[in-house]
Amino acid sequence: MRRGIFTGIALLVLAWAVSTSGQNAISILDIPHGVGVLGSGGAGLSVVSGAETLYYNPAGLAGLSGISFSSLLASHMGQASYSSFALAMQSVGLGVEILSSGGIQGYDDEGNPTEQLSFGNTLISLGLGVDSSQFEFLSGLPMRPALGAQIRLLTTRLGDERGSGFTFDLGGRLQFADIALGPFAMTDPAIGVTVSSLFGTLSYDGGGAESFPMDIGFGASAGLFGVAHVSFEAHVTGAIALGVTYSPIPTLDLRLGMWSKGGFSITAGLGLDIQGFLVDYAFVSSGLQASHRVGLTLDFSALDISALGSSLRRILP
Repeated sequence: MRRGIFTGIALLVLAWAVSTSGQNAISILDIPHGVGVLGSGGAGLSVVSGAETLYYNPAGLAGLSGISFSSLLASHMGQASYSSFALAMQSVGLGVEILSSGGIQGYDDEGNPTEQLSFGNTLISLGLGVDSSQFEFLSGLPMRPALGAQIRLLTTRLGDERGSGFTFDLGGRLQFADIALGPFAMTDPAIGVTVSSLFGTLSYDGGGAESFPMDIGFGASAGLFGVAHVSFEAHVTGAIALGVTYSPIPTLDLRLGMWSKGGFSITAGLGLDIQGFLVDYAFVSSGLQASHRVGLTLDFSALDISALGSSLRRILP
């Protein structure tokens, strides 16, 4: 029966054609994350993009400056709601994601319909990243290598069944120096690699366990001519993503992308930077129904923490 429940979730809730099996768990890990990066195809493996960096590659956390907080709310097919919150600063990030739905049709092992069920996932992510700039003896390197790790704790609800588990991920990122050849300028070129669900399982209170399928991804990105940013990534599972962000003015980003993961989807989005308040919108097409996401990010990268601490010390007794 559990397999039939997962089939219903994959078709009616996630709205992406995710293949199911009796040994692999279908969960919130199977849907795209974030808003800003998602608008450009979700190709964020080698990109440092505020708090959303946590969702794609923990090694990128080492490249953050200041503090970033992001949040989003999305509805899928009118039956499932997805929300997330992430807080990140240089080297560390913490995120919470919630996926919930009701009225999912259950099926037994013979494919016969059973009762309608509710479904819910809560995912807590903690990521850490370090790079060469944080070690004096490595600061003179012509490139900036970074390593990261992340643990994700998952709780799930399928009707009356409850379960919990975790996954462990590793990531690496290598940023190169800017390249200028005449009128051609390439800024922040970088490559990234991740190993997702290196190990971890989802165990049910009533007995039984399922594994999370491991995935290896590779990505590359770079800024072009000071107004565009291109990113690409590929996974051993066969998923491919490609995206471009065009910034005609510093406060506006226009995004377009595509990905192939069990099907082909086009993504589009825009971002507005209003005095450190970043409003993002993303549209994702799919074989079942289009999805819209809206997110808000607070960028405190310009905040002088030391000056703030000095001010507080003068005020407090």
